[in-house]
Amino acid sequence: MLQDLTRFLAIPSISTLPAHAPDCQRAAEWIASELRRMGVPTVQQLTGDGHPIVWAEGPHVPGKPTLLIYGHYDVQPADPLEEWLSPPFEATVRDGNLYARGAVDDKGQVFCLLKAYEAVCQGGSPPINVRFIIEGEEESGGHAIERLLQDEPERTEADAILVCDAGYYAPGIPAVYTALRGICYAEISVRTAERDLHSGNYGGVAPNAIETLVRILGSLKSKSGRINISKVYKDVEPPTKAELKAWKALPFDKKAFLKDEVTAAALTGLKEYSVFERLWALPTFEIHGIAGGFTGDGAKTVIPAAATAKVSLRLVPGLHYRTVLEHLEEAVREAAPKYATVSVRPIHGADPVQVDVRDPVFKVLGEAFREVTETTPVAVRGGGSIPVVSLLGQRGAPVLLTGVGLPDDGLHSPNEKITLSQLWDGVAIFGRFFELLGEGSPRDAG
Repeated sequence: MLQDLTRFLAIPSISTLPAHAPDCQRAAEWIASELRRMGVPTVQQLTGDGHPIVWAEGPHVPGKPTLLIYGHYDVQPADPLEEWLSPPFEATVRDGNLYARGAVDDKGQVFCLLKAYEAVCQGGSPPINVRFIIEGEEESGGHAIERLLQDEPERTEADAILVCDAGYYAPGIPAVYTALRGICYAEISVRTAERDLHSGNYGGVAPNAIETLVRILGSLKSKSGRINISKVYKDVEPPTKAELKAWKALPFDKKAFLKDEVTAAALTGLKEYSVFERLWALPTFEIHGIAGGFTGDGAKTVIPAAATAKVSLRLVPGLHYRTVLEHLEEAVREAAPKYATVSVRPIHGADPVQVDVRDPVFKVLGEAFREVTETTPVAVRGGGSIPVVSLLGQRGAPVLLTGVGLPDDGLHSPNEKITLSQLWDGVAIFGRFFELLGEGSPRDAG
């Protein structure tokens, strides 16, 4: 299995970079080939404007429930490459961990589900009806799968939907997720002159695009961490008293969190709120990168005429992507000086998601975790975003958000990893989940 996963991880399927479109195609073909090798009778690569979506259906098992499994084969860019201890697309084992881009997000977890399904099919038919939908644009907006599920919502008809793209709350403590934050990702561009200017001849009188952009960005978020965008906090639906009580009961070592996960000198943000509230229940505004002027080796004394920043807001229940985008555009216009031309270009977005975990299928998943790990999953929120989740649940099927990653796995960072013992446990956990789901009576599925 490790050799198979290593080959999968070697494909640099970076969905956001056009140069890697052929690699995304190769990753989709790898998934499709693996499903066919496992004997799955219906395997299709659905192509359109974006990267391919792999759709597969296992053999029909009369009288048994249907589970739709979602995952993604695309990965984040590997930059900065110099911070990787081993090449990002050459999977390397160190101290019981497998290091590679996509090791946990989400190739490793997709692989875990495939192997779990293969295991329960050995020697006969599967215990349940299983469908797979594995996409290649989760890390860059998910436009292809969004269009597919809007045009063909019948693909989401199932008794339950499993999304294994998350992780444990802490080592030894599995989790199911009751909410995910949405996202508003955009590019803010500023132009202050027709061309770059000599800083000696014009310094002191010519407007500087980077300086102007930085001042605009600074106006959007205070030093305390408060977002200065109209109505962002007004529309937030606060967590319930029960949620706050449950979060307070979670084991949490603030010093270890800071040292091992955040790897910084201090935690920032609105200090009047707990760490969990800042992570799960409040919106965020982050600057991801600034481009403009001269950044090469040596010196070039120019006053930049144009500059761009990539930013995002994470959205919590009560906030909607389109509305927040409008508020962001308004705030940028108000902060811009009259001499600057500014624009806000949306790149991708998604609304936040809330999940009702009272459905009986969550008890089945909990039993699978208990049998394999002897631990009951805790209910938490997730700070990240999976844009397609709301569409996956559009026909009313419960969406189980879970996973086998650990908090220190370094998602989106250099030296991303998955702990091998977590991977092997995951095969057992989800294989047992499939079996237990087949042992119970199917839900009424309309």
